[in-house]
Amino acid sequence: MARVEVITGIERRRRWSEDQKREIVAAAFAPGAVVSTVARRADLSTGAIYRWRRELRREMTGFSEVVVAPGVADRGGHSIEVMMGDGVHARIPGSIPPELAAAVVKALVRR
Repeated sequence: MARVEVITGIERRRRWSEDQKREIVAAAFAPGAVVSTVARRADLSTGAIYRWRRELRREMTGFSEVVVAPGVADRGGHSIEVMMGDGVHARIPGSIPPELAAAVVKALVRR
């Protein structure tokens, strides 16, 4: 005889909108935030937050905000400072060939 299980409680699986996912991921990876604390507040697992972050990174295309800061120079020359959302940054001197600068930025994006 087959076994049938009837669940009468509220459905545990919830549906999160893309905006809600973005807000939760942003809160979890904000400076000083703790992923497990944000996950507890949202009543979900930390694994879901990390999965959403990977999914959102795959979707990211296009341009990022650029801030021109006066007085930032690299020993007499110009430089570009690239700051990723997760705290990683690199300062690329203006004397570096464009191909090398592009390779550095691509490596940072892939990590």
